[in-house]
Order: sequence, then structure tokens, then C-alpha cells
Amino acid sequence: MDFHRVAAFLRRRVMDGKKLYKEALESGEASRLDCSEKEQGKMAQFHHDFTFHYNETFHYDEGDLGVCCTAGRTVFKVWSPPAERIELFLYKDGTADACMCKEMQRKEKGVWEFAFDESLHGMYYDFAVWMDGKSVRTADPYAVGCSCNGSRSMVVDLRLTDPKGFTADKAPAEETERIIYELHIKDFSHDRESGVPEAYRGKYKAFATVGENGELPVCMEHLKGLGVTHVHLLPFFDYASVDEAGDGNQFNWGYDPLNYNVPEGSYATDVTDGTVRIRECKEMIQALHANGIRVVMDVVYNHTYRYDSWLQRMAPEYYYRYNGDGSLADGSACGNDIAVGKHMVDNYIADSVMYWAKEYHMDGFRFDLMGLLTVELMNRIKTELDREFGEGEKILYGEPWSAADSPMESGTRAASKKNADGLMDGIAIFCDDTRDAIKGDVFKEKEPGFVNGGKGLEKEVLHAVTGWRDGGGEFCPKSCSQIINYVSAHDNFTLWDKLVLTMHDGEEDFTMRYGDVLAANKLAAFMYFTCQGNVFFQAGEEFGRTKLGEDNSYCSPPELNMLRWRQAEEFKELVDYYKGLIRLRKKLPALYDKSPSAASRITDRKVHKAGVVSFRSDNREPGGDGKWKELLIVYNGSSRGYTLELPEGEWEILADGKEADCRRMLKTAGKGVQVDGCSGMMLGRV
Repeated sequence: MDFHRVAAFLRRRVMDGKKLYKEALESGEASRLDCSEKEQGKMAQFHHDFTFHYNETFHYDEGDLGVCCTAGRTVFKVWSPPAERIELFLYKDGTADACMCKEMQRKEKGVWEFAFDESLHGMYYDFAVWMDGKSVRTADPYAVGCSCNGSRSMVVDLRLTDPKGFTADKAPAEETERIIYELHIKDFSHDRESGVPEAYRGKYKAFATVGENGELPVCMEHLKGLGVTHVHLLPFFDYASVDEAGDGNQFNWGYDPLNYNVPEGSYATDVTDGTVRIRECKEMIQALHANGIRVVMDVVYNHTYRYDSWLQRMAPEYYYRYNGDGSLADGSACGNDIAVGKHMVDNYIADSVMYWAKEYHMDGFRFDLMGLLTVELMNRIKTELDREFGEGEKILYGEPWSAADSPMESGTRAASKKNADGLMDGIAIFCDDTRDAIKGDVFKEKEPGFVNGGKGLEKEVLHAVTGWRDGGGEFCPKSCSQIINYVSAHDNFTLWDKLVLTMHDGEEDFTMRYGDVLAANKLAAFMYFTCQGNVFFQAGEEFGRTKLGEDNSYCSPPELNMLRWRQAEEFKELVDYYKGLIRLRKKLPALYDKSPSAASRITDRKVHKAGVVSFRSDNREPGGDGKWKELLIVYNGSSRGYTLELPEGEWEILADGKEADCRRMLKTAGKGVQVDGCSGMMLGRV
């Protein structure tokens, strides 16, 4: 097979497809986007042959691409099968002219290499890749360090970037339950009332800051005291949508990958030295571990910020998906889709995940638009992490959907909700069914859920309490360990804003401390904290976080996105409620059981009337007998109180609409108990 002819053909077809797409959009002639079945078949065959040729001839599995720098040796390796020659350029800093140029040597499997018998730690580099007689400059897709804004890669001896004590850093011991708290690094400490010195606000350093007397800043003290076990940090690999040399008023969530294996520079105190971001990122993780909190990294392997990425420049057309007309697939709604399912693409992603787990001591990974990845890749990642660190030590979860359809590689299955049964137990998915049943559809701002006036949701709620293991949904997970229960995340409205929009239509004041909204917020939290599965919530949900009705704040000013720490005191009642739910969740096997048989604990599910449901759950430990043998849980989403007749026995109120983990004995057993409107109640039989 003439490899270069196929590659050139694909490049022409891609450009033709993009041109056709642009012309069709401008003219409004959508039908021009269609090509004949014969043409589509021809294109599909070329893609198949192209991929097959790469996978069979150029698969490289050594896991050592990039730069390996030690005290006495520096080795550069890149993968570029179509390259005719590659030149390596070296620089003394991130902006200087090249001080050296070396011709790299072609090796087997499409690999190019050059070695120095010395440490080049601190040097910067890039490549000139020659194809078809022309060259293109590119950074290293496998780089572990980079210059300001990531246009040049950096040679790093990683051991020289370790903070004091980092080699001994370990994750805190696992608790009975995992409580995941989604947090953006800049949001955490941008507020001047965070207690963090101004120079460190919005930075990695905010997490590692300690006062002269050993006291933690307000933000870190709150995080530690809340009782969460895992902090899920929005993307902090190097992303392209913020100028790292710019001022602190810039903001982005970070779903714009540039350098996958390098920490983002805008969170560092010095963007001119590429080692600072690495060291300070490690300090952040080390500080969270020291305070008893594990760290989950939000990763975005479904697309790149630009199609003209370092990956594309090294191996044109290989790393991306294309439609039948040659245009780029766009299931990510970000302009391109990574071609997961191809051998070297899967290697790249799996190697990157393992790198972060090993080098930065990450405790888990959340996958953006996981529906664009494959079941096969996700299972591979879990298998490799389990083999390296122990089964289940690193948690994995993701969004089981995509923004649009995307052509999958032959023989692969999308890692989507409908294919959840193919994912290994322990790879979890966000449960939009539970989310929308509780608070209403996230895409319909005025549509309410169970807690804010929605009708006819009782049966859905009772399916949700089993983690959808009862067959009541369009999917059935292997166990509730595959379910992430939540009602708010960075996407869409905050919980508080959604409740205000649905409960105060036409008179919304997002800063008002509405009593009915506060009650609905408590009930929403009570519900997903008492459903079987994993617990996840957005930072600030516990103190009525608002973005003033903005549902897509990905690049809004930091003042809108930041956590306002004064609210944690103003909403102390709500904060204490979340703390109580977390304490209960960790103590009750009826709630934290993740086994495939956990759903069998739940019995006597009832719809008492519109808006009122209850269920009972076996709370005994296997082979033991805890204080409460059984739980009785009630959700009252109606506006009126409801008197529930209790089964025989001695019952203790563990939570109600006012307090959680309150533990109040009932004076009379076997009688009725009043459950207030828009509230929940948990009782334990002693």
C-alpha cells in the first residue's frame, strides 16, 4: 500500500469537505453536505485502509515517547510515521532564538529519536517535521513541561520538580463512602475573603497556604471541615483559552486541551519558568492529601482546542474522526473529535492517564464527554490502573453522552449510557435521570422536578433510590457503583438558580434568601444523598451558590464564577445540613453499600399520594448488627405536611427538613410521624 498517497488523498478530502461544509452553511444549501453513497463508501474504505496500515505497521507500545531526562542523559522520542525528516530545535528559555538544531534519527514503528549524554533539564524545544518536501513547526504532543502559553515544550528532570516530602506523599486512607466535591481552582480562592494572600488567589498555591500559626485559609478550612473525601478539580492540564501572561481577570473552565501532560500555567505564580507550574501543582495535591482529601482530575480526551494540534502536525489525519464527505466529525461540539479506537490514539490516552496517576499521585479521573470514548478504552484504563495501584484504588467516572453523533472506529462501542453494561464495574456514569427527576430538566429552565413542583415523578424517584438497578430506566447498571448521583455541576444552572427560576418565575432575585428555595435545596440534597450510588456535588451548592442565572459561565468573569466565602456563614444552616448528610452517609451501610446486591436492601417502596413517597432499607452490616437495623426514608415534595404511620418498633429520627444527623428519639413508637411539606425524613429502627 502506498502510505503517502493515502495520507495525501485524505488531506485533500478533508480540505474539500471543510470547504464544502463552509460553502453550504453560507448558502443555506444543507443538501450539498451530502455526497453519494459511492463516494462515502470510497472515503470509508480509504479511512479503513489508512487506519489499518497505521495500526498494523506503526503501532508502538513501549510507552516512552516524549523526553526522558535524568542526571546524565536526555532522550527525545516522537512518533511520526509520515515524516520524511525531523529536526530538533533547542532553546535556552521560552522566548529565545534556537541555540542548537539536531537531525533526529528514524527508528522502527514510525519513531524518531535523538539522545544526549547529559541532562538538558530546563532547556526548551520544538520540532520541524518535514512531509511532502514542506516543514511544519510543532511542540511535542508528549511533553511534560512547556513554555508560557505552551508553544514550546520543555525538557524536565521530573525528580527536580518534587516538593519536599512529595516522594513519600500518599493518598489518605479510603473511608466507607466517597463524597466527591467538584471544584475549579480559580473559583476556590479568587474571593478576597478566602483568607488566601493576594499573590496566591486563584493559584495552586492557595491549597498549600498555611498561616504563621498553622491555621488554614477560610476556603481550605471549609473544605476540610465539610467532610468530603474527594475533590474533583476541573481541567488543570495546559489549556489554550487563557493567556497565561495576561491578568487575573481572565477565566475559563479549561475544556480546551493544548498540552495534555503539562499543568496549566495560569494557576502558577511564575509562567516564565516551566518547572514552577509542575512543582506548585504537586504542592496542591500534596496539601489536599495532607488534609485527608483525595484528588480527581477532570480530563478532556475527546477533542483538542484546535484541529491544527501538535498531534495533527506529527501525524496528519490520524488522530481525528471524519465524516463520509471528508469533513471533520464534531460530536464534541468543539470542532473536532479525537479518533478513539485507533491503536496509537488509545495508547496516547492510556499513557497520559497513567502518567498523571504516577507522577502527580492523582486518585481518580473524570472523563469529559465519555460517550465519545470507547468501552474498550475505558476498560483498558481501569485494568491498567488496577494492575498498577490495586483494584479500585483509582476511581473513574465520566459523562456517558456526547454533544452529537460521531463515527466510531470499527469494532468499538461508545462509552455511553446505553452501553453501561459493557463497562467494567467501578467505571461510573453521571446519572442525568436522577438529576432531572429531582430538580427538573437542565435544558428547560422553567421545568420543575420533584422538589420544586414537578408532577408525576414519584415512580422515577423510587427507581432512582436503587441506583436504577430495578430495571425502571432505559439502562441497567451492573451495580450502583456505576452511578454518580448529583443535582448540580459546573454545566447548566447552579441548583440554587434552577430552584429560583422554577419557584419564583417572573420575580427572580438570585441573591434573595428565599425560605421555600432553601427548603427545596435541602430536600434535593437529602434525596440524592439517600439514593444508592456515588455522591457528587458542585462546590458552593452547600451554601446556595448562585451565578445570577447564568447557565454557561465557562468564560464569564471570575467574579461571577468564584465561591463567595461570606455565604458559607450566611447559609450556615444549609452548610450544617450537608455536613450532617455526609456524616450519616458514611455511617449507614444501607446507603454506602456499592455491591451488585445493594438494591435488594430496599423494600416497601410506596407512593402515598402525589409528591409523597417512602421506602425502607436494610441497614445491617454483613455478619453484624449496627445500631439501626433498618431505615425508613420519606420524600415529601408536596407543599403540605404528611402524617406517615410508622411500622412497629422503636424508631429514631436521623434527619428531617431542618437538621441532618440530629438523632432524636420518638417518644411513642408505632404511631404516626409528621413530615413537613417540601422536606425529607430519615428514621432508624433501633
